[in-house]
Amino acid sequence: MTDIWFNETLYPSWGQRFAIARELARVRSEFQDIAIFESQFHGRVMTLDGIVQITEGDEFVYQEMLAHVPILAHGSAKSVLIIGAGDGGVLRRVLMHQNVTRAAMVEIDGEVIRLSKEFLPAIAGEAWSDPRAEVIVGDGIDYVKRAKSASFDVIIVDSTDPIGVGEVLFTDDFYENCARILTDRGLIVNQCGVPFMQSDELRETSLRRKRFFAHVTAYVAAVPTYVGGFMTLGWAGKDAALTALPAATIRERARESGILGTTSYWTPEIHAAAFLLPPYIARHLP
Repeated sequence: MTDIWFNETLYPSWGQRFAIARELARVRSEFQDIAIFESQFHGRVMTLDGIVQITEGDEFVYQEMLAHVPILAHGSAKSVLIIGAGDGGVLRRVLMHQNVTRAAMVEIDGEVIRLSKEFLPAIAGEAWSDPRAEVIVGDGIDYVKRAKSASFDVIIVDSTDPIGVGEVLFTDDFYENCARILTDRGLIVNQCGVPFMQSDELRETSLRRKRFFAHVTAYVAAVPTYVGGFMTLGWAGKDAALTALPAATIRERARESGILGTTSYWTPEIHAAAFLLPPYIARHLP
């Protein structure tokens, strides 16, 4: 067994560690410290400022739920905005939907994209070269300010927690502009942390979204390396009916979209059940 370990620094009194087989990259970008290493069990791992962002072993859980749930719940999404997600995994899942004609991705740190292409190529696959993809290295806050009203059906925010470079993606100004650039049935999803350890993140973010969206809730996914129980994915939309669709409806949409049978975590039944929250999570919603 190796005696070299990575110890995550997300929580001061609780954590996880990974046995490192070899370090692949370590870069200090303009925004953050980026590291990629080969682990003994989870495959390749990317960390930002000492916090695990993605592993090859379980990335499918987070990426499938963050991309497939909003697109299939909407039912006719053609234009999707992705903010963050520099590894390309969300972009790949969005582009699996045949009805999507445009996927704009805005990542502030170009080094995350560069290192992901070099060391984590399987996560994005061929998404970088898909003609429907528009990959922008830039500020997501500025992008939503400048975007035309009603220009996107779905917004997916794959950011770090609301500290450091990710903090501005949890503000009133950001959500107000997101509401403006979404279509009539548009919606936004974003990661809201693990509520067993980060309940303030879910509660405060939900209250902010409630100021600009008629329907605010969350759904859950069990991502092994986001330790502490369920990860919550925050939902804010203009049509409450979209989170109460039966599995049969979702299944038919998935068949038409071309993703049915391609997933390792998401299913129509998991999709429908993910909005049924245990009380310890639900009590933090407006």
